[in-house]
Amino acid sequence: MHFAGGEPDYQLNRSLRPMRIKLTLEYDGTSYSGWQWQAGQDSIQARIEAALQQLFGEKVRLYGAGRTDAGVHALGQVAAFSVPPRFEVGEVHRALNALLPRDIVVRDAVEVGEDFDPRRAARCRVYEYRILNQNFASPFDYRYCWLVRGPLEQDAMATAARLFVGEHDFAAFRSLGSEVTTTVRHIYYSAWRREGAQLIYRVEGSGFLRHMVRTMVATMVEVGRGKLASDIVPRLLAGGDRAQAPAAAPARGLFLVEVRY
Repeated sequence: MHFAGGEPDYQLNRSLRPMRIKLTLEYDGTSYSGWQWQAGQDSIQARIEAALQQLFGEKVRLYGAGRTDAGVHALGQVAAFSVPPRFEVGEVHRALNALLPRDIVVRDAVEVGEDFDPRRAARCRVYEYRILNQNFASPFDYRYCWLVRGPLEQDAMATAARLFVGEHDFAAFRSLGSEVTTTVRHIYYSAWRREGAQLIYRVEGSGFLRHMVRTMVATMVEVGRGKLASDIVPRLLAGGDRAQAPAAAPARGLFLVEVRY
């Protein structure tokens, strides 16, 4: 679904008191420009809004818990919208899954209070990043993992991961040019685990800056390769210089797992 021109003008029928619906979504981000609506681009938000327009016969604005970048996937993205109460929530759930492409699925749909804001109400966001640590790409995993050839020292990466826990200024780990009020974030959990040939990084935090998790992962991979010492993490956190951190890891390995309220 592509929109020509500027951002659409969203208008709801105000003759009926609207119902607010919270969606929990899974999607494969490979084919999309990211979550957020962008003129001339195919985004997750645009696809769902197009399905809602088809269902309700009018443009409906969808609000997400956060923006995932192009190529990033989700197992538990949360979004909400308000519509006239023409259908039961279960009917909306089934209809959306019938109208959406196969790489976007509504896992759950529930009615919530009118003031529910999926972004501001979120207390914790959980991401995972998957690395395929072997010498060849897998035809089943290449869309969902970063292929890293050669040995990685998992203990060193685990040490580096623990150093992210706590409240820190993550200016060195964000994408340059992104506008935010503060670059301070609180990380509650940060750890690696191995599942066969895959190394999986899980991080839970109050919020994340653009490209923050991917830059954290790239830094820890350089530690695992022996190119950086694990004390690079506190030095980057203290210095705040993006130029001193590695380029972000590829988007395809990143998953938004859960948003907690």
